[in-house]
Amino acid sequence: MSGQANKGTAVVTGASSGIGAVYADRLAGQGYDLVLVARRADRLEELAEKLRYAYDRKVSFIAADLSDDDDVRRVERMISADDSVTLLVNNAGLGGQQVVATADADAAERMIKVNVIALTRLTRAVLPGLLARNRGAIVNIASVLAYETSFGGIYSGTKAYVVNFTEALQREVAGTGVKVQVVLPGATRTDFWELAGSDIDQLPKEIVMSADDMVDAALVGLARGEAVTVPALADAGKLDTFLGARQAFYGSLHADKPAARYVG
Repeated sequence: MSGQANKGTAVVTGASSGIGAVYADRLAGQGYDLVLVARRADRLEELAEKLRYAYDRKVSFIAADLSDDDDVRRVERMISADDSVTLLVNNAGLGGQQVVATADADAAERMIKVNVIALTRLTRAVLPGLLARNRGAIVNIASVLAYETSFGGIYSGTKAYVVNFTEALQREVAGTGVKVQVVLPGATRTDFWELAGSDIDQLPKEIVMSADDMVDAALVGLARGEAVTVPALADAGKLDTFLGARQAFYGSLHADKPAARYVG
């Protein structure tokens, strides 16, 4: 059992397996009570019981499909009304290596609803309370594919949204007691790949990280106050160089007249 002081309640989405289940375990071990959110009630109940026994924490769960509008609003109401919430981990996500021309439109819509709309609405649900209490954190799980489109433009586009959304949110909460982190995992061994119709064993094993290692690294980054955490990135200077180059590029995009190369 944990002797940790209670750190409040952490809400973890996509908590029934993989990265979300590891987050739930680690956060319970750090002294958080938990609200677990995922579709599969049986797996949530099993995990909740395991964590209560292992860490002597309060663990509840909400069985919800975050691609369903009514379910998202139900989760919103429950977590926004809970003044004990100090941490939200937006981990739930759908994937798929889809070519737009042949993608199933309904599947693409579900991906956007989970990866973008639910993440945004749940963030909006807890943020006012965190700011009012001047404490807590929001962790948004993106992907290194936010910067690479080889896995399909729909999935990559949703993760690019998560990165941009989170960066803007970081500016919004600057100077408060609320922290915001975006995590960009690379290939991580979970059932996400099978559900997305891909075989992770086709990738070189030297680029595939375990969910345990990924989450542990992300939590170190959160404790250090990192705004952007890339668990596989060995040289942090490369991230600084990339972000600096991007900002310099943005600064060159404004002028009162078209560039000379567009003038006949």
